Amino acid sequence: MIKRLRLLLCCLILGLPEILACTSAIVGAEANPSGRPLLWKNRDTSTIDNKVEYVAGKSGEHSYVGLFNADDRKLEQAWMGMNDAGFAVMNTASYNIKDDKVPQKNMDKEGFLMAKALKTCVTVDDFEQLLNTLPRPMGVEANFGVIDAYGNGAFFETNNHAFVKYDLKDASDHILVRTNYSHSGRDNEGYGFVREANACHILSPYAAKGEVTPELLTETVSRSFWHDMKQRDYSDGSEKWVIDQDFIPRYKSTATIVIEGCRPLQPGEKPDADLIKNQYIMWTGLGYPPCAEIVPVWCSADGVDSSLRGTGPKGNSVMGDKVKARRDEVFPIHKGNGDKYIDMTRLFNEEGTGYVQVLVPQNLEVYRKVKQQRDK
Repeated sequence: MIKRLRLLLCCLILGLPEILACTSAIVGAEANPSGRPLLWKNRDTSTIDNKVEYVAGKSGEHSYVGLFNADDRKLEQAWMGMNDAGFAVMNTASYNIKDDKVPQKNMDKEGFLMAKALKTCVTVDDFEQLLNTLPRPMGVEANFGVIDAYGNGAFFETNNHAFVKYDLKDASDHILVRTNYSHSGRDNEGYGFVREANACHILSPYAAKGEVTPELLTETVSRSFWHDMKQRDYSDGSEKWVIDQDFIPRYKSTATIVIEGCRPLQPGEKPDADLIKNQYIMWTGLGYPPCAEIVPVWCSADGVDSSLRGTGPKGNSVMGDKVKARRDEVFPIHKGNGDKYIDMTRLFNEEGTGYVQVLVPQNLEVYRKVKQQRDK
């Protein structure tokens, strides 16, 4: 009991649930009007500077594009990505399935695992096989979400020694949502219960109609200030100062990304690199999501816009720096607990000049033009 209390105290002091958090979803082709599976992640991390890079495959490995921390010069840890075979992966940290005494210094290997998966996997089954064959302890406590070119998808709730698979085929509404606890884990432990409820509240009516799109995820869900516990939308303009607690976009949110796959291949068909290159799109909003611009990314050497790449002196990206400056306006108090207070008028106001109000129409136009070109 004393050890558990000490661990809880350390978590509260260090803020570990904020360091590794995230809200995510897997959407089946049946729930998307274009008939394509989706993989969405609203990333939360204390590593504010992120970048997107292309990694060329070596010695039979697959090439891929991924989201990395800016200081990851060797591109060793991918936090979301897709490869040239149509396999895509992301994760959310979990805090209720670790069941051993593996020290923290030997944990947090999720980024390494996902980079390996992007280099080697083609299908959801391949990822399951990878988890089965990795040396134990794996050094992870996470919900890994994956999709492939055959329309398959699954969450793997994984700890150091085992995992529980949740197949997208078994989801009645063709959507699986995860935050920072595992459904197979210990009851009443973990984090993100309200954020999961927020996401389900927003997505449910669209899922029922088969109308879940990438733009719904990045432009509505990742910019929403609906609070399910209070049954209230805080973007209604009634308050200038709002406490940043249990919303999907958070002070530590550094990206909203949706990987949109191809229309599912038939069994026996092999993923063609040109098909994946032309059909798969990683819709990327780098930085604090309510202030983010959407930039499409393709799985090719020239598929990553220069604004997303780590071209800065510390590996930071131009877009990341741009959106970080906007976030500083939304959280303008830089003393005490200032980073807990949102100036909501910077996002929504009567003049229509808030960042969400200005950027969403621009981003929707990006979606329209790029999809039109793709679908030709």
